[in-house]
Amino acid sequence: MQSVFEGLNTLQKGDIIMQKRFLEFSEKYHMFREGERVVAAVSGGADSVCLLHLLAVNREKLGIEVSALHVHHGLRGEEADRDAAYVEEFCRSLEVPCRVIRADAARYAREHGLSLEEAGREIRYREFGLEAERTGADRIAVAHHRDDNVETILHNLFRGSGLKGIGGIAPVRDRIVRPLLCFGREEILCYLNERKIPYCTDSTNLTDDYTRNKLRNQIIPMIGELINPRAAQNIDHAGKLIFQADEYLAAQAGKLLNDCGVTEENGWGMPVQALEGQPSIIQTYVLFSMIKQAAGHGKDISSRHIEQVQELLLKETGSRVDLPYGLLARRDYRNLWIEKRKKDDVVDKQPSVWLPEPVFTVFPYEKSSEIPKNRYTKWFDYDKIKGMVSVRIRETGDFITIPGGRKTVKAFMIDEKIPREVRDHIPLLADGKHIIWIIGYRISEYYKVTDNTKNVLQVQLDGGKKSG
Repeated sequence: MQSVFEGLNTLQKGDIIMQKRFLEFSEKYHMFREGERVVAAVSGGADSVCLLHLLAVNREKLGIEVSALHVHHGLRGEEADRDAAYVEEFCRSLEVPCRVIRADAARYAREHGLSLEEAGREIRYREFGLEAERTGADRIAVAHHRDDNVETILHNLFRGSGLKGIGGIAPVRDRIVRPLLCFGREEILCYLNERKIPYCTDSTNLTDDYTRNKLRNQIIPMIGELINPRAAQNIDHAGKLIFQADEYLAAQAGKLLNDCGVTEENGWGMPVQALEGQPSIIQTYVLFSMIKQAAGHGKDISSRHIEQVQELLLKETGSRVDLPYGLLARRDYRNLWIEKRKKDDVVDKQPSVWLPEPVFTVFPYEKSSEIPKNRYTKWFDYDKIKGMVSVRIRETGDFITIPGGRKTVKAFMIDEKIPREVRDHIPLLADGKHIIWIIGYRISEYYKVTDNTKNVLQVQLDGGKKSG
């Protein structure tokens, strides 16, 4: 490979514009400071190869030291071994220190109940952090580009995300920097082709098995062809504006909380009068921040949860709403509170909703295997699951696939003659709005194990005492 990489440390005439934009974008977002050490995440694909090359040939101008990290996930066999070997050779040609980490993504996915895609991402970012600690690096550079940002915006938009989600990928988050966000995929490929720099292709990116691949390979090109050739750039631009709007609204909500918020040992409160005087969108940002503080994170807090709490502003003193993570929202005469629920708390005189805590296991499917008939152990086609699996009660828009097509969960429960007062207490295993399992009733046809299944997600409940 040595001859292939000959001369990579020198700039060529055609690189001037690309180099200039790279340096200007990095400076705009204060990504690097002189004297810092930077770890570049390098998979061997075109994007990360371009990232490493731009960092390496500009390290003197930036005043930084550059090293590389490659994570081998233990998947894709010889193809993955090829990628690792390529990265090591490429780094040698650029005189960049390189470290290859080997991990078992499949095992990690089984142990943590994650998809392979999610497991790989968690492993990578964990290893990036560890490598930064080991080398004393100040920054971790990753190779997301403009088209990745467009995919993220559309993916979150279609999932029903708030402004933060459809604001796209941040150029800088903590010590993670993304210097390629100013470039499109085609620009990156042209840069590598003009310099005759080879790169590896991950075969899994060429399939449409995942939602992001469908967006990348089908939907975004179709939008560009049928609606506007500059659609991707326009979506990216809209994302930047939304990102700025989200930051502004979050800052305004934070200021209101700091100025008016009150705290007790068990909760966080806001004067009702202070909230009532704010636009609805500021109210939602304040309430989300309060819930996030009480829960310690914002994961799985949906817009419906925020709406339910917001509705308390219009209700009488003493009104309450049950929230995830053992939280309770209530209104008293002066304040609206988000607090940790006590064991004997009763919300709206209804028994609290019990949600099972299933055990998730992922393993390769063998056609000779017998699918369990156990009422509390179910198998599903793991590779058809696109999002984060959660156990929750029903929400507006939920649907399940039955023989003949889709049906809303509401319609299913009506057809099954499930009493109205029981419907909001039935736990669901959900993949976004697509319900995998109405626990105690039926599983989705879409997620059933078939002869084409490659990997199985096994979901095991607690023995059925409450599972139905």
